[in-house]
Amino acid sequence: MSYTWPKAAPVFLIAATLTAFSACARPPRPATAPEMPSRRMENLIPLPVSIERHSGTFDIVPGATIFVAPGDERALKVARYLADLISISPESPARVETVTGPVPEGSIHLSTSLTGTASGPESYSLTIAPSGVSLTAPAPAGLFYGVQTIRQLLPSSIEHDAVRPLPLALPAGRVSDSPRFGWRGAMLDVARHFFEVNDVKRYIDLLAMLKMNRLHLHLADDQGWRIEIKSWPNLAEHGGRSAVGGGPGGFYTQEQYADLVAYANDRFITIVPEIDMPGHTNAALSSYPELNCDGAAPPPYTGIEVGFSALCVDKEVTYKFIEDIVREIGGLTTGPYFHIGGDEVKKLTDEQYRGFIDRVQRIVAAHGKEAIGWDEIAPAPLLPTTIVQHWRPEASLDEVIEKKVRVIMSPAHKAYLDMKYHEATPIGLNWAAYIEVRDAYDWEPASLVNDLPEAAMLGIEAPLWSETIATIRDAEYLAFPRMAAVAEIGWTAADRRDWEDFRDRLGAQARRWAALGINFYRSRQVDWQH
Repeated sequence: MSYTWPKAAPVFLIAATLTAFSACARPPRPATAPEMPSRRMENLIPLPVSIERHSGTFDIVPGATIFVAPGDERALKVARYLADLISISPESPARVETVTGPVPEGSIHLSTSLTGTASGPESYSLTIAPSGVSLTAPAPAGLFYGVQTIRQLLPSSIEHDAVRPLPLALPAGRVSDSPRFGWRGAMLDVARHFFEVNDVKRYIDLLAMLKMNRLHLHLADDQGWRIEIKSWPNLAEHGGRSAVGGGPGGFYTQEQYADLVAYANDRFITIVPEIDMPGHTNAALSSYPELNCDGAAPPPYTGIEVGFSALCVDKEVTYKFIEDIVREIGGLTTGPYFHIGGDEVKKLTDEQYRGFIDRVQRIVAAHGKEAIGWDEIAPAPLLPTTIVQHWRPEASLDEVIEKKVRVIMSPAHKAYLDMKYHEATPIGLNWAAYIEVRDAYDWEPASLVNDLPEAAMLGIEAPLWSETIATIRDAEYLAFPRMAAVAEIGWTAADRRDWEDFRDRLGAQARRWAALGINFYRSRQVDWQH
């Protein structure tokens, strides 16, 4: 029998669109001193492997030039991204030029080279001197993360297009860096409540700023089906109309989904699509009667109870349905992963469930993707390529360890961003825990599960379920500042992480986040510098 601790509390929240300003109201603070370049080197999140502080600054003037080697289109895109950040004058924007030899003084040089860099494609080495800036990485991904470090070393005013100081000053120094885990992810549930394309793009941008590299999109659940499937059009046309609380729903066309994949790819974020099955499927069952064992389609569902729905796993049409979905979505997804859900299934026998998971992971593999499932799939026969996402704190991973498959760590009592911060939080749930900022930061993935070797961990992921959130502002409030904690756990080595140091660096993010318009929760555990 599968473990049935629900991800969502069985309560209906009337005010799902409630914003969170009341919980973050605080007495006004006196103005703080202007941002100093030297201080920015001390406030980086996530914390790099090593930082050396040197004297002086590099001044970025109007018309600054960024040099990059010719022929590498992804590196050129990173250079253009940086140019957009530092273009302080519309009349004299930063320029990107290609170069094969030495670069002139007073410029910024981005290069891909194995010489003098840390190991791994996401590593980088950044040197800032009064005479110029050099950013070197083994691959364009490392260049992009180095640019995110440069961004944090610039004044927060660069996030305002209309207010930029002249000149921009970068503190002199050297940063050498590489991530701890290869999987540094977040999940956004667009099934319970739908988020428009531009909202998802904003979420992608906020993840990129923190050097995160996976966005898991929960595209289908009982309450809504959110992606067009051309061979099964009623999934979107009918199943996409509903949402929690009876809202209007919505879905992405295949063109819109492909655009999201490309947008994320430009920011070195891999989209991981999830179609939850065999449970959490009422939207699909309501769209196609033949997927039900009795041949009768249930009505659309707008509540948040779990475990009541299941595909008819003994019908061949069910596997034709799954084959078509994996083929169409997989063909639009450049990343190698396809999430099959597998959680909270109460209507199947153990034999039915395990047989279903075994068959579906093979369908996914046949289409060139690696299957991911929530930790309930652990007892099923698993392919070596299948990945288990651990979310139930009390669930054993003994079978996962025995089968030597890879694991993503998403413990609900630490990493679930839809949990309230405290009792007075106006949105969110609390079935797993109240998770304040320190709770989200002060835990160690490698010691959370006994006997799971760190080598088996792909990394960590922070899910944000949307039962109680209806806008991107709601999502930001629950995600920030906890997303910064997740990002540092995923990037920074355990022996370099310290709560007191992190809270100081976190407080320094207030100005930048405010400039970006992020609706973040101003935890009283942090002295926000604003």
